[in-house]
Amino acid sequence: MTDQQRIGSDALRAKVMSADDAAAFITPGSTVGMSGFTGSGYPKAVPLALAARMDRAHAAGDRFRVKVWTGASTGPELDGALAQADGVEFRLPYNSDPIAREKINRGEMEYFDMHLSQVAPMAWQGFLGPLDTAVVEISGIRPDGGLIPSSSVGNNKTWLDRAEKVILEVNRWQNPALEGMHDIYYGTALPPNRKPIPLVRADDRIGEPYFRCDPSKIVAIVETDSPDRNLPFAKPDAAALGIAGHLLEFFRHEVKKGRLPAELLPLQSGVGNVANAVLTGLLDGPFENMTAYTEVIQDGMLDLLAAGKLRMASATAFSLSPEAATRINAEMASFRDKMILRPQEISNHPEVIRRLGCLAMNGLIEADIYGNVNSTHVMGSRIQNGIGGSGDFARNAYVSIFMTPSTAKGGKISAIVPQASHVDHITQDVQVIVTEQGLADLRGLSPKQRAEVIIANCAHPNYRPMLEDYYRRARQGSYGQQSPCLPGEALSWHQRFIETGSMLP
Repeated sequence: MTDQQRIGSDALRAKVMSADDAAAFITPGSTVGMSGFTGSGYPKAVPLALAARMDRAHAAGDRFRVKVWTGASTGPELDGALAQADGVEFRLPYNSDPIAREKINRGEMEYFDMHLSQVAPMAWQGFLGPLDTAVVEISGIRPDGGLIPSSSVGNNKTWLDRAEKVILEVNRWQNPALEGMHDIYYGTALPPNRKPIPLVRADDRIGEPYFRCDPSKIVAIVETDSPDRNLPFAKPDAAALGIAGHLLEFFRHEVKKGRLPAELLPLQSGVGNVANAVLTGLLDGPFENMTAYTEVIQDGMLDLLAAGKLRMASATAFSLSPEAATRINAEMASFRDKMILRPQEISNHPEVIRRLGCLAMNGLIEADIYGNVNSTHVMGSRIQNGIGGSGDFARNAYVSIFMTPSTAKGGKISAIVPQASHVDHITQDVQVIVTEQGLADLRGLSPKQRAEVIIANCAHPNYRPMLEDYYRRARQGSYGQQSPCLPGEALSWHQRFIETGSMLP
């Protein structure tokens, strides 16, 4: 595909301009919907130009900040640059950028951490307010004006539909073979006109390969040639391998009991080294002809697809290491028919997740002895990243699994605590907890039964006696005995860490 073929519409080619000129369409105080999901498919040039404008305005004594909506996390040219310029007053729905994180935790940036499946519906419902400008990366424009999505879909359909003005970045770095991989569903509606989503298998296609956009709303097109910025995955350590081993044994057991089919049910996996280790472990497992219905396609899924163990992977974006991104760009033609990228309101839709019976595997920061899970806040108050799509999947999955090493910070923090300092996933949404120490199957257990299994199977030996002691005294002195608790010391481990740097006495 030549550069001219990247923009096949003569009328739209006339709107090509520099990133600086395009950024001039974004005004102080406006709301901007930007593409991007886990470092894939986000605009690279316009946000940098916008950040430079903000720096100049601030140097002149003028205030220039905007509200930013995205699909999920993005890259340093977007979140990092705008945060560094002190240009973001409000951010949703997810952030992983370290500069933005520090501003959020210092109270300098407002942050709405929300379920990813709810972003597009809330935008349509008007609950989030108007959307002034959309800045969306695409990989090309067809002669008929259809927009070819790039390496993430996220909320782009909604941004293109809802925004008053649209700025497009046409990124030549994105592989032309992406065309045809996407499934953009235009059948959603607001109540009382909603209809069931006609998706009954992970590999169903129910939409179109391209975005639609009223050409009169497109005010600028910027040509770029910039790679996505995803972080490398670390080589699985002993804890990650231990977690993967316990989980694979659990799947084998469930198949043997007849509670899972031999090919399992559609896999959903959160992002991270532990999740990727589990996917890698499936390479040597007995399961064949698997599918994935998830948020992101990671390195481990590429390996499973290449090996023929995974038949199809449906997601809303890639989340690949630099090495895997190079690999998929080189082999896109062979992968294209094995992957589908959808809007996140479909990839994360509770109705579809429940119908397909997904196996949800997500990470956590801490879990308490009753199975309440904190996946977002360190010591109850400092946001780490966000809930992302874990809540969409956990509440609606066939089996809801949470995974973590049993300790953090070199053993100074226990991932299993008397009481979670913040709760994202209540005990009713958590069915299995796995650490390198073992696996706790919590299905059908009362709170006290859960506590005994979690302490015995998942806690680190350095913390297990402390948990046993707390639980024993709670059984003796709690106000009630349904979920025994000593309120005066339930969060004392967290306070000890804040004061001394360790949860250990």
